[in-house]
Amino acid sequence: MEKENKRLAVLVGCNYPNTRNELHGCINDVLTMRDTLVNRFGFDPNRIELLTDDGSASVLPTGANIKKALDAMVDQAEPGDVLYFHYSGHGTRIPSLKPGRPFRQDEAIVPCDFNLITDVDFRQLVNRLPKGASFTILSDSCHSGGLIDKEKEQIGPSHVTTEISGTLSVSYNKTKAIPFESILEHLTSLTGISTSDIATHLLELFAADASLKFRLPLLELNFFESLKPDEGILLSGCQANETSADMMNPVMTGGKACGAFSNAIEMVLKKHESPLSNREVVMLARVVLKEQGIEQHPCLYCNDENANATFLCQLAARNSSL
Repeated sequence: MEKENKRLAVLVGCNYPNTRNELHGCINDVLTMRDTLVNRFGFDPNRIELLTDDGSASVLPTGANIKKALDAMVDQAEPGDVLYFHYSGHGTRIPSLKPGRPFRQDEAIVPCDFNLITDVDFRQLVNRLPKGASFTILSDSCHSGGLIDKEKEQIGPSHVTTEISGTLSVSYNKTKAIPFESILEHLTSLTGISTSDIATHLLELFAADASLKFRLPLLELNFFESLKPDEGILLSGCQANETSADMMNPVMTGGKACGAFSNAIEMVLKKHESPLSNREVVMLARVVLKEQGIEQHPCLYCNDENANATFLCQLAARNSSL
């Protein structure tokens, strides 16, 4: 009997409750996606790990816990397996020391404890994938374009001509970004160290659980470069220099808060029951956001083959059960 390929997922929703950075739709995003993964894409609920910061999940979405869950998922992967990571929460940009960066900043997501997970960490995860497995990352966060370091851009500022704007034209929305200066201020309050070097703070607080970007010398980070096409697929909520929206408009969202990009993906999938390519999903999500008056531009980063591959390897036969 032929062995069935596994479908594994890690879903992270950070609302940062009772803080000045509080969001409202991020946990809703991942709960909705969990249902979609099970009902549409054939994921086993027991193989979906959920990390939220509202007290309902058994594991908090700290930087160490998120990386532990992702490491465990990649460790299980075998050729043909489908891996998925959905993150909804704040993103940020940190100063880059690497040459050739278009915005001279690197991308990171902000777990509930501010132990940043950076583009280098996601590159390292993708590089560990066995040949034939796929790893799709959907990041509904600000500055999420380029979150897999050195992944090839398929849809983004270099390949789609659009007017770039960080202005949200729809009321009730909040941007899903924490400025670098605010992160530095928060970390400084915890360490008591007077320095603008964020690596010093993160290493003091988190030691070996800090991002590889801050633990390895710059020369060693070059080992994580993508030297050939890989199986990493990034669907980002916006370009690296843009913000993503946390929507609270009761008319547009059916009465519940949600991330604009996550909601756009759900709308696209509900409208198109047949399998869609990764490229189609991103382009259709752009249409939804434009129609809603939300000025953020989702992007796609992956190799040429995966750009036209079916999103989450959906099987056409599965439509009959919808």
